[in-house]
Amino acid sequence: MYVLNAWYVAAWSTEVNREPARRVICEIPVVLYRTQAGAAVALEDRCAHRGYPLSPGRLVGDDIECGYHGFTFDCSGACVRVPAQDIIPKQAFVRSFPVVEKDGWIWIWTGQKELADVSKVPDTHWMSDPEWVTVTHSMPFACRAELIHDNLLDLTHESFIHTSTVGDDYIYKHGITVEVDGDVVSADRLMPGVVAPPLYARTMATDGLYDRFHCTVFYPPGYLLLHSGITEQGKPREEGYLIKVLNGITPIDAHNSWYYYAFSRNFGTDQHWATEELITGLATVLEEDKAALEWQEIGLQSRPYDVRDSLIAQDAGVAKARKVMERLLAAEKQ
Repeated sequence: MYVLNAWYVAAWSTEVNREPARRVICEIPVVLYRTQAGAAVALEDRCAHRGYPLSPGRLVGDDIECGYHGFTFDCSGACVRVPAQDIIPKQAFVRSFPVVEKDGWIWIWTGQKELADVSKVPDTHWMSDPEWVTVTHSMPFACRAELIHDNLLDLTHESFIHTSTVGDDYIYKHGITVEVDGDVVSADRLMPGVVAPPLYARTMATDGLYDRFHCTVFYPPGYLLLHSGITEQGKPREEGYLIKVLNGITPIDAHNSWYYYAFSRNFGTDQHWATEELITGLATVLEEDKAALEWQEIGLQSRPYDVRDSLIAQDAGVAKARKVMERLLAAEKQ
């Protein structure tokens, strides 16, 4: 059901401290905390003694003590103390996970530890680049992660769900160009000679017609980067008002996901009022997506197993991404 040999966003850096925090990622319970030196640690949130979660326990130096019987585990997951006896059973250990902290996100590798490749952590530098200003949100979605992938790869829904913020009828009137490079899928849409979307127009101080574009790039299994913006008609994209929307989609289980969201812009970076407006406006966008996808999840759970989606040309990115995920899942099973 899950591609485990991969990096997923486990939490924001600000959420992990000296108080153990619990997350469930791909149905794996994880406890996150920091060492006294500030390094992030991820262990399986289940004591080797009798299965009690470690997250309700306490930190003793850099070790975590189970709150039930005091079994204590170090950062590698090895048991280093059993209060009731001097001998530590050989099977008394918990799983540890590779973690990478980068640009405000803590990434976790949920698969085979020896396969963890730090170079495969996605590029998210816009979140920490002083030339860009970033707005962030995160929230749980009561839907499977794949529905969020599909939602980001087919942005024609903006015309119907996000009418007051980023939507307009002209979006679905323009087709997409889909490319596949290895496991990476991109869906690019150019909308020439249109007005700026309502949420950005005042911040961009726009007037008249522009070329609008958005290109969603899917880095399976859990990260999607949306390159978006507007530019003067006929001008190169890099000369325009640019937006990078970073989406960390982390499965909790078969019907629930965490959505970690960052919106970075290279315009109006000194306009604090604009940032505040975007915080509110983008929260509205996410809440609208959340409501729609949770309804879709309800619909799919009651749909007969042999019924399939009736995909159209605008779903080309969705279809390609699904094929990549099927291939990765098949490889993982082998």
